[in-house]
Amino acid sequence: MVTILDTVSDRKERPRHPEKAARPDNPILRKPDWIRVKAPGSPVYRETVDIVRENGLVTVCEEAGCPNIGECWSKKHATFMIMGDTCTRACAFCNVRTGLPEPLDATEPGKVADATAALGLTHVVVTSVDRDDLDDGGARHIADTILAIRERAPGTTIEVLTPDFLRKDGALEIVVEARPDVFNHNLETVPSNYLTVRPGARYFHSIRLLQRVKELDPTMFTKSGIMVGLGEERNEVLQLMDDLRSADVDFLTIGQYLQPTRKHHRVERFVTPEEFKAFETIGRSKGFLLVASSPLTRSSYHAGDDFEKLRAARRQRLGA
Repeated sequence: MVTILDTVSDRKERPRHPEKAARPDNPILRKPDWIRVKAPGSPVYRETVDIVRENGLVTVCEEAGCPNIGECWSKKHATFMIMGDTCTRACAFCNVRTGLPEPLDATEPGKVADATAALGLTHVVVTSVDRDDLDDGGARHIADTILAIRERAPGTTIEVLTPDFLRKDGALEIVVEARPDVFNHNLETVPSNYLTVRPGARYFHSIRLLQRVKELDPTMFTKSGIMVGLGEERNEVLQLMDDLRSADVDFLTIGQYLQPTRKHHRVERFVTPEEFKAFETIGRSKGFLLVASSPLTRSSYHAGDDFEKLRAARRQRLGA
């Protein structure tokens, strides 16, 4: 067992955006005993690596340094990150590099669909970098990816984790029209942290985005996630839950923020497993169909199993 965030990868380290590099060094706190992950390296993990590489794809599992990569890839559960590996935002928590992205690859939707079929995924999660440089924020590319997966892996359910499409009129409608099974957009943190943690985004715009999805398609599952340990207060997390429920969001994920490097936002504290359990209980009482809350919870962690729980919870609620 290891407690490090770094994982085995064939990718070379690349320079990061100067906005992140300019931040003062923060010592990385020693992780508590309850944050433990298995080092990757099983035969199935290597098979997943090979499929990803053969299709020339990028995964958020690697780019964001997800601590669950060993477990998920050993089950052939990879989360694809489309539209390149360079983000136009410079969020203080994120390990994805920032800068000016390359042009979109028109063949990428087909490659994601091929990899989805090759991995035999019953549920696939597709996320992306922010593409503020594009007129539609990449909405059409996301929709094309959904449609390609529908064609080549018709039995697979699809979850998209999208950018906020800030100042991109009509972009959200393009994605919803492609009918993913789950529309996910993460708030990431409480509003008081936005200027330091997520400066390029707007909290209430993100709330409105999620609300708009339900207005366009009331049957579509909506989902959002946050990290804790960034200096938020408990009452702020509870207010955020209320804000999401006012937008009729179905599913909330809560996980511990882990500092990728000394150049990123520091961990203010490690939230205990008991506190995570309390957040789950409170979230369910507020009306979410599902709340996943634990130190290692991430947006796409156990996403396939959680989707089945979502459907079951909705059936139970409608039948009540």
